[in-house]
Amino acid sequence: MTLFFSKQQGVRTFLASLLLVVASSVSAAELKALVGGRLIDGFGHRPVNNSVILIKDNIIQKVGTVGSLSIPKGYKIISTEGMDVLPGLWESHAHLMINGHADYKHWDKAYINRLESEIMPASAVQLLLAGVTSARDLGAPLEDSINIKNKIENGDIPGPRLYVSGPFIQHEVYPGTDAFRWSVSSVKEAKKKVTILAKSGVDIIKLIDQDKMSLKVAQAVVDTAHKYKLKVVAHSHRPNEIRRGLEIGVDNFEHTGLTTAPEYPDDIIQKLKERTATGRVAGGPLYWTPTVEGLWNYKSLVDNPEKLDSTCWHRGLKQDTIKDIKSSLTQPGKVEYMQLTPLRMKTLKKKIQQLRNTGVVFLVGTDSGIPAKFHCQSTWNELAVWVDEMNISSMDAIRAATYWPAVMMGKSNISGTVSEGKYADIIAVKGDVLKYINLLSDVKLVMKNGVLYKENGQVIEEALQK
Repeated sequence: MTLFFSKQQGVRTFLASLLLVVASSVSAAELKALVGGRLIDGFGHRPVNNSVILIKDNIIQKVGTVGSLSIPKGYKIISTEGMDVLPGLWESHAHLMINGHADYKHWDKAYINRLESEIMPASAVQLLLAGVTSARDLGAPLEDSINIKNKIENGDIPGPRLYVSGPFIQHEVYPGTDAFRWSVSSVKEAKKKVTILAKSGVDIIKLIDQDKMSLKVAQAVVDTAHKYKLKVVAHSHRPNEIRRGLEIGVDNFEHTGLTTAPEYPDDIIQKLKERTATGRVAGGPLYWTPTVEGLWNYKSLVDNPEKLDSTCWHRGLKQDTIKDIKSSLTQPGKVEYMQLTPLRMKTLKKKIQQLRNTGVVFLVGTDSGIPAKFHCQSTWNELAVWVDEMNISSMDAIRAATYWPAVMMGKSNISGTVSEGKYADIIAVKGDVLKYINLLSDVKLVMKNGVLYKENGQVIEEALQK
């Protein structure tokens, strides 16, 4: 039978049919259900067995269990049976502008013009495929930082949600580093440069050597940052950096110290306890990103450098870059950057315990990108050292890599937990991650913003090309 339509009817019918086809295909692509795994949702309570997570577009719609939450028609079911399901990890101290090369002076000269085109995109995709769906990039040229952040947000390149500081703020920059370090020597200069960073779109201010600044200048950095609703992270390598940082109201300290001192001075511990006792009155918890695994694991790396041969850190890098990095690490025991590390390692357990006793809130960060530390390995290495060596529970370590970083960055309304209304940033591993934290070395499923980048342990290459 032949049907005849008027011209107007034909157009309407065609458009209606087209809309139905488009709607059905889009719906099928955007509706997903993760079904069957044990959910560790980031809140720190008992995990949820046989979980169901319904995702529409890029947002988690509902979270429940098999039998209590039905899966509506049209949802693509993705099995997580036998897996632990977690929020995507946060890496709270990464350096996307470096990729493990042993010689900073060489790297800064040779690659300064390849940061945006090669180095930072490679770092970003390596982090993402390791299960890191959000990262703080603490130190890089301003234009490169903002451009990479925007490219990720716009979907032009794959990577974690990026929160950038742009250049370090410090008293006096080191020779040859002024592209990514800005010196400030007066209150006026401090206000001006922090304002430039804020108006350029950075998410956080990084301050170092604050003890070498005058009190007024250091205070101007923090006050200006806070004026623009930006948190300040600061180095804590020297006792006076911590003392000054507490005095001016720093929000988050980084590292555990460059020296071999066996512990923190008593007065600093007391000051930290006084600060954490003020809680919300002082603007919330005091955060600390200890970055210990590179120190703790250095001796074992020298004894067994096989992990340097992993090809995971090659992704996104050109062959000449890979060759250059490899050649710099042929004798890891002789890397100048690491020569004091064996002595510093001995201080870590004491310092970590001291900090925990003060009530600071730990964040998982690694200094990823420093010599011999690759973005595809560093975050899970840090978690493993915390749990296996520093006696931090797996649940607390996971929350320090999911829930607490989101709170610190003011993003807990969209990130940090697997819960209704949050972005669908989710990872999964095969087995019991609360018992075997090293399972995070082999993330089987990576979803960011509702898009699958790994499934069943396999990278979905076409997702990386979109």
